[in-house]
Order: sequence, then C-alpha cells, then structure tokens
Amino acid sequence: MIYIKLALLILSYLLGSIPFGLVLTRYYAGIDIRTKGSGNIGFTNVLRVVGKKAAFLTLAGDALKGFMPVVAAKLFFDDNNLAAAAGVIAVIGHDFPVFLRFKGGKGVATSFGALFGLIAFAGFFTLVIWLTVFYLWKYSSLAAIASYLMLPFIIVFVDFTSTNIAFALFITTLLLIKHIQNIKRLLNGTESKIGSSKRVDINAA
Repeated sequence: MIYIKLALLILSYLLGSIPFGLVLTRYYAGIDIRTKGSGNIGFTNVLRVVGKKAAFLTLAGDALKGFMPVVAAKLFFDDNNLAAAAGVIAVIGHDFPVFLRFKGGKGVATSFGALFGLIAFAGFFTLVIWLTVFYLWKYSSLAAIASYLMLPFIIVFVDFTSTNIAFALFITTLLLIKHIQNIKRLLNGTESKIGSSKRVDINAA
C-alpha cells in the first residue's frame, strides 16, 4: 500500500508539472508564453497575451491539476493526510515543474483546485474573497494575495484540523513567495490591472 501511495504522490507532481499555459499558447498562437508579457505561464499572462479562450482553458487545466490528485487520494484511500500531501505536491509541481527546468507559474489556480478538492467550503469562501478583491481593484495578484492570506483563518472556522491548517499555511506561504515581485510592484504602484491595457503584441521583439 505504501508504494501505491508513493506512486500517487509522484504522479501528483508530474501532473502538476504539465504546463497548460505553455502548451495552449503554442497551440493557439504559436508562441512561447514565457517570452511574452510577464513571462508567466498562468491564466493572467495568457489572458493578456493570447486571449480569453486560451486563458480559461489554462485556468481549467491548472485547477484540475490540483483537484484530481486530492480527490483520487480521498476516493481510493480515504486518507485526508495523503490528500493534503497530494495537493501540496501538485502545487509544487506547477510552481517548479520538471518539464520546464523547475521554472513554473505562481500556483494560484492549482492551489484553488487542491483546496476545493480537500475542503470545498473553504475553497468557496476563499474564491469569494478573490472575486471581491478583484472586482474592487482589478489586480489579479492582489486578489490572490488577499484571499490566500485569509485562508488559514477560514480553515480555523470551517474545518480546523492540524492537516488542514498545515496545508493552508504551506500553500499560502508558497504563493506569497512566488508573488514577491508582484508585491513590490503593488507597493510601488506599478502593478498592471486586468483590462487596463491592450493585449500584448505577440509579434513584438
């Protein structure tokens, strides 16, 4: 049994490592998204550079990368600790993918997927905060930072266990680390808002 669980964790990392943003932008626009816009492979940069269809498919793919391993661990092993570990490892796979020499995205959508798989009610409240902050200020990065900073407190009220709080603290810390440059730009007033500028020219040098 231990080997099957280990195999699930390895598969969680490999699934998390699939760069949907890169694959989809190459398919739809024939570009390497890492060389355009912010260089990130996630939803926001895909939206700015290529457009809504590729962006929302990227969002769905990245979220499923976090959701599927967690649900698999629950269904086949009925093990919440394993489910939390699978979710965390899927997020690590997205942020540090073996297929892209460990240079990946920021993990927002994959973290949401893992969170909904592990604690759906907490995922709902976190998403509401994300949508509210984004609606008010139009900063995707600020919405992610604010919603995940609230996640550990949400866990305390919704479904407090040592495993769940450890999961929340880990993915929140990792998300903040991956958003350090965004935080600096927010503080400097130079962060880009969604919808504030025209689509990036994908043919620009």
